Amino acid sequence: MPRRTLTGLAVACAALLVPLAGCSSDHPEAAKPAETTGQERSARLPVPAPDPTGPPELDADETLAGRQKATTGNASIAFREGKKGDALIVAVRCQGAGKIKVAVRPVRMSFPLECRADKADTIYNQVAVGGADRSGVVSVEAPSSVRWSMTIGRGAPVQEEPPIEAAGNPKGRL
Repeated sequence: MPRRTLTGLAVACAALLVPLAGCSSDHPEAAKPAETTGQERSARLPVPAPDPTGPPELDADETLAGRQKATTGNASIAFREGKKGDALIVAVRCQGAGKIKVAVRPVRMSFPLECRADKADTIYNQVAVGGADRSGVVSVEAPSSVRWSMTIGRGAPVQEEPPIEAAGNPKGRL
């Protein structure tokens, strides 16, 4: 072999062997992992936080009728018919500075929700009126600065709680 080829081969072998020598287990400090604090560990291995604008969950005894994942701007979500006597549940979660307006058809109900930039807010509304068991549409008007999601469900109507009696007001009247 020519001398130039031998020199090139020797340099290539040396270059391959140098990194391998650095990985030997002869170093006692390399055999055990370095101790870290919880703060350091979390800084190096970040755990993704759950999406604060993910759709709200229903209770175990409620059934899903419609859902909208996190979105911005206006949208309409259709929901399916429920059983006779079931209440309609509309749960909305939002985050971002602004106000959204939610309208529910066919029950002709609407409500606003003030959304904050620093915190996700959730509102649950249950409608137990005539026509609540029909299919329909929920429409949301929202600025692009607000992320929102929605869950629409069906469930047994919540029993109305009696008025709280206050001292000096035995009937709970205001």
